[in-house]
Amino acid sequence: MTDATLHPDRLFPTDPTTRRLARDLFQTVETLPIVSPHGHTDPAWWGENPAFTNAADLFVIPDHYVVRMLVSQGVPFEALGIGAKADPRAVWRTFAAHYHLFAATPSRLWLDHAFQTVFGLTQRLTDATADTFYDTIGEALATPAFRPRALYDRFNIEVIATTDSALDDLAHHQTVQDSDWTGRVVPTYRPDACVDPAFEGFAANVDTLGALTGCDTTTWQGYLEAHRKRRAYFIAMGATATDHGHPTAATLDLPEAEATALFDRVTRGAASAQDAEAFRAQMLTEMARMSLDDGLVMQLHAGSSRNHSTQVHRAYGRDRGFDIPARTDWVGGLGPLLNAVGLDPRLTLILFTLDETTYARELAPLAGAYPCLKLGPPWWFHDSPEGMLRYRERVTETAGFANTAGFNDDTRALCSIPARHDMARRVDCTFLAQQVVTHRLSEEEAARLAIDLAGGLARKAYTL
Repeated sequence: MTDATLHPDRLFPTDPTTRRLARDLFQTVETLPIVSPHGHTDPAWWGENPAFTNAADLFVIPDHYVVRMLVSQGVPFEALGIGAKADPRAVWRTFAAHYHLFAATPSRLWLDHAFQTVFGLTQRLTDATADTFYDTIGEALATPAFRPRALYDRFNIEVIATTDSALDDLAHHQTVQDSDWTGRVVPTYRPDACVDPAFEGFAANVDTLGALTGCDTTTWQGYLEAHRKRRAYFIAMGATATDHGHPTAATLDLPEAEATALFDRVTRGAASAQDAEAFRAQMLTEMARMSLDDGLVMQLHAGSSRNHSTQVHRAYGRDRGFDIPARTDWVGGLGPLLNAVGLDPRLTLILFTLDETTYARELAPLAGAYPCLKLGPPWWFHDSPEGMLRYRERVTETAGFANTAGFNDDTRALCSIPARHDMARRVDCTFLAQQVVTHRLSEEEAARLAIDLAGGLARKAYTL
């Protein structure tokens, strides 16, 4: 059987001198606490602290990176337990038989890291070892040491943020606060369901927003007040940030009369696609103004053509791996918002893109000028070793390090959290080591920056 033991120098440079420097830098940050300011773990994990049921439910079904690769090779969703009931062992065997597909992908590194460091499995996952993996993982999951809160402590997580609908009652967060567990789990205000007219159930969602807040959301001002009240509730529950998943980076700053008319069109079902885009754009600026008052950090994840397959979306729901990168205009798109509030020191807006071509041309120059802007880490398809290194190479010369927001894992897969932070720290230490050997940084500067990149910048950017 193939030994899959992780090499201690993985992802470090091949040049011996640079590799030694990268290794030394990594040793200073390897065991630092994990700061996870943006992600998609299930709040119920932290509130109810349930036992995970089996390996398939832990590693396969919730991980859209895994699902999309298998589907791309002809594996039906139903064979993965999505859209139909399936025997979890059979799901796992299907996954194991196709594990070779993940060669040279970040998913392979994350999964191997979890198998080895969390469950002690150092063989390669194959169809021949599938049952051994499944049974070993299952036996571990049945013990208290592998429940979510215990893993949080074991992974040395300092703080983790969930991403929550504006309509969520945050009951699981309340359970955490009422418990004697010391883990810090904070919500994030994600208003897409009642900000995006293209979101399924938008009109009903706006009505629910009104019912939750006691505001008249049939009027523009009442609708805005409802958001203010929900944001205040999230802040009371520990939130420090909002998150906005928009197709583009478009913003608008309309006069009140025009904004009111636009709101009336989108809430009465008379909106065109152009109206929907305009409303999303206007709401980004409105949310920025609210942040001036309540201090919530904004995150904008733009440039994704979400649910690209209408057939998959209709049959299996959102977040099934069919979100595809798309171009967006950051310079023109953010212009109205930045002209309105971009120089106000009370605003922090963290930008995430799926279009790498904008790093050097648009994002780094913007963040290197506007005090409100920070660059989020490489997102989604680019949170890979190569993607992370390209990001550092393209943004640092213009934006520096301080105009970036550190790292976040942005994951739904709990056991991938330490693996993703390990990868990011190794790549950052590689980049810093290259700066040292080319005499652009001293070793002392590189050591300090490694600590900032591993957690300090995220704490500052997200006010954690």
